Amino acid sequence: MNAILLRMDLATHILIVDDDAGIRSLISSFLDKHGYRTDTAADPIEMREKLQSRRYDLIVLDVMMPREDGLSALRQLQRDDAPPVIMLSAVGSDIDRIVGLEMGAEDYLAKPCNPRELLARIRTVLRRREGQAAANDVAPANGLRVVDAQDGMTHFAGWAIDLIGRTLIDPAKAMVALSDSEFRLMRAFVEHPRRVLSRDQLLDYATGSESDHYDRAIDVQVSRLRRKLAGHEGGGELIRTVRNEGYMFVPIVDKA
Repeated sequence: MNAILLRMDLATHILIVDDDAGIRSLISSFLDKHGYRTDTAADPIEMREKLQSRRYDLIVLDVMMPREDGLSALRQLQRDDAPPVIMLSAVGSDIDRIVGLEMGAEDYLAKPCNPRELLARIRTVLRRREGQAAANDVAPANGLRVVDAQDGMTHFAGWAIDLIGRTLIDPAKAMVALSDSEFRLMRAFVEHPRRVLSRDQLLDYATGSESDHYDRAIDVQVSRLRRKLAGHEGGGELIRTVRNEGYMFVPIVDKA
């Protein structure tokens, strides 16, 4: 009995928020069968009540709910220790997806969705968060992990990037933690410097077959990447917007 309780305590804990009881039950049962612990909430009010007493590793959040919509609930979740959020919505337009991603959602799925696809997205988001947490665990107290930029890395504007080891280092030799999508986008820019890349090209370079095929999502990803780079030394205008055409990676790239 104690061993079973220990396994339950260690299992990834997911909160499912949807006003449709049938959908809550379906997703919860499916994720339970795949080794996750799940709780459910019928609306954002119940979600916040559960968040006050429990820690969750991820939230699956519906957009269209009667008393308070999911985007409003997402806005209130934006804090450093908030769990990652995957949005679900019966309204699957590009604009809705972009708004959700811009507000901080990790992913966005249109309803009805295949539970197996949701499971795959959950696993991807959790792996990404685990990688970021691992990078933070080895960082010293000032939040920077100091590393040496070795030969064989690609250099630009004082920065260094290891395209194989997936490591980005700023001019102060601090490692910059990037999500999978951010790194793929960064690699696309570094491999095609000083060229105007259209959104379609960036989708092909950065996401390939995993693309959801809506080009404005690239605007969201570029915005996130820019903000992350700007928080480090020498992270000014590395990526330039070329109106009506796309984006250009400005620095000269030295491929060692």
